[in-house]
Amino acid sequence: MNNPHKNARTTPLGRAEMIRRIVGESRPVGEVAAGFGVSERTARKWLSRWRSDGEAGLQNRSSRPHGSRSATSAFWPGLAAKLRREYRLTGEEIASRLGLARSTVAGWLTRMRLGRLSALDPKEPVRRYQRERPGELLHLDIKRLARFEGVGHRITGNRRGASQRLGYDFLHVAIDDATRLAYVEVLPDERRWSTTGLLVRALRWFKERGVSVQRVMTDNGSGYIARLFRKALGMLAIRHIRTRLYTPKTNGKAERFIQTMLREWAYAIPFPSSARRTADLTRWLAWYNQHRPHARCSVPRSSGRRRA
Repeated sequence: MNNPHKNARTTPLGRAEMIRRIVGESRPVGEVAAGFGVSERTARKWLSRWRSDGEAGLQNRSSRPHGSRSATSAFWPGLAAKLRREYRLTGEEIASRLGLARSTVAGWLTRMRLGRLSALDPKEPVRRYQRERPGELLHLDIKRLARFEGVGHRITGNRRGASQRLGYDFLHVAIDDATRLAYVEVLPDERRWSTTGLLVRALRWFKERGVSVQRVMTDNGSGYIARLFRKALGMLAIRHIRTRLYTPKTNGKAERFIQTMLREWAYAIPFPSSARRTADLTRWLAWYNQHRPHARCSVPRSSGRRRA
């Protein structure tokens, strides 16, 4: 292609005409360059190429540089990765031991995704579990939602005039591991009296549907580790399972249900107020328990009738 640059001032033909005027007509280089709309330096460049290579020197050349640094062999990045994985050395320590620039080693580690210490530890395999019988395990969790008056910025996109200091609603969630049957209440706080009261009412609700709870799983929130909550479980002969610290995925059934509830209920409709949102919870929960399909559910879900 003769002219790959769409904004180029000259083509090979134009360059030849430039040389003709400079050499054939003995016109000043600066004057000819101005006539072609290029700098004198550019005109002298093409003149020099013509004198050294003739007409071939006026053709376009590759923009590839004449020389470049030789690529580092794969040995050094591999050695840096080995030092990082096996000895957990920092990039600066590796560079010092190998006699290389710190930026070079840092670039290798970044491209190999070894920059963070967390990347050096093998990922824990995903452990999925599901109880076979209803009531074997009941998941409890709490989600805090801000109260509001008027449609919020999630719908309008405008944060001005937002509700100020109206407090929070606390969604107390209980979901059966086997059937995904769920019970939810909106309470004013997450203290021991609220968590214990929710527990008793949820157990009663599940029992009315033929589900006898044997175990309860919670996180380590203050309401769940309170003496009153533990005492209630002991009186009911229900085993209490608590998740490990900083591992919410252990209580994943409740976490996943909360995400579904937020997406399909709390944030799905532009409620005019949080009170209207709370009033709509009964409708959505009935639909969730009786009609919504669950792909991972292997046990038939209750439709509100007592099991035989």
